Amino acid sequence: MKTRPFQQIDVFTAVPYRGNPVAVVLDGSGLDDAQLQRFAQWTNLSETTFLLPPTVPSADYRVRIFTPGGELPFAGHPTLGSCHAWLKAGGKPKAADRIVQECKAGLIPIRREGERLAFAAPPLQRSSPSPSVLARVAAALGLKAQQIVAAQLLDNGPVWLGLLLDDVDAVLALKPDHRTLKELGQKVGVAAVARAPTATHLIARSNREARAFAGSAPAAIGLEVRAFAAPVGVEEDPVTGSLNASLAQWLIADGHLPERYLAGQGQCMGRDGRLSVERDAAGQVWIGGDAVACIEGHVAL
Repeated sequence: MKTRPFQQIDVFTAVPYRGNPVAVVLDGSGLDDAQLQRFAQWTNLSETTFLLPPTVPSADYRVRIFTPGGELPFAGHPTLGSCHAWLKAGGKPKAADRIVQECKAGLIPIRREGERLAFAAPPLQRSSPSPSVLARVAAALGLKAQQIVAAQLLDNGPVWLGLLLDDVDAVLALKPDHRTLKELGQKVGVAAVARAPTATHLIARSNREARAFAGSAPAAIGLEVRAFAAPVGVEEDPVTGSLNASLAQWLIADGHLPERYLAGQGQCMGRDGRLSVERDAAGQVWIGGDAVACIEGHVAL
């Protein structure tokens, strides 16, 4: 074992302990897969990351991302949290306007806007779920068929079954049968579009991320999200960047949401995650948010 620099970053919040934490080992060199997985199981967080030198000349660093149950090719809040930790530890980007992360899903550009970061959503593949899988998942969530407005299998590295419900309260009231979802081997993201009469309601209940977004955010639209990932050892994830990225690509393309909005996640877990979503003129979707370091030190690994 050797002593390695370590940070634990709370992501999609400017207020410590209100977002989604990620454990970041800033030097993952010399560790084999079993050691990486064992440490990720020990942290017992939804994700733990290990930073390594890049293998692609244009990348600034390489990251490997582990849940308690296995490795992911890409994940959203670990991307922003790892980048935040890398910069805080003195990382110097090769380009002035962005950082490039290398991961198993490829190269992920990250924009830096002051202290806030936003990652470019990876390409999305989506398809209609089989009726039998959809019915079994709905039953495990306690949903009736008429509550589901639309459903898609979403794959941007992680694979989610995305469900758009007709009501935000229905999303917040869900009490899933996590054992059944684990047996089905299906991660599920559930969302509903929230409509308010003015921007005041949406912005008043958000953190500084919303205030930074207030000048051009659509007045009456937001998205409430929950993520259930029992198959990878996480019954409910507090705030999920990869899921929100795929939901954004799907729901904007199909006309359910505008090209710029705020998403909220984590209420049912006592969190207050906020994600800014934007599709730019080139069609690229960006997922942004605040991040704050809660723990800094070293680990023996």
